Amino acid sequence: MFNHQRLRCYEKALDTAKRVPGIVKHWPKGSYYLEDQFKRAISSVLLNIAEGNGREGVKDRARFFAIARASAAESASCIDVALALNLISESESLELQGLLLEVVKMLYKLR
Repeated sequence: MFNHQRLRCYEKALDTAKRVPGIVKHWPKGSYYLEDQFKRAISSVLLNIAEGNGREGVKDRARFFAIARASAAESASCIDVALALNLISESESLELQGLLLEVVKMLYKLR
């Protein structure tokens, strides 16, 4: 097992990412642009946590964790757009945003 796989924020982000395909599969074909952006943003959270945790320098690690936080914010914005377009429910939006916010809070502690 890699070290990043032991991080609680990575586990939480992965659990959130696992939900995305089930959510977007019901979206109409014209919303592919948002589906693609959402999948890439949530993947970026995970990829940057892993890369940051693999870095040895404190500043280098912090930079990747900051990028992961920004990708979580981007994912949250995708959720906002999906809600505005009635692609997801208010409760689903709140739940997903809550999970992302937990990830962000954990990432701040990893600095």
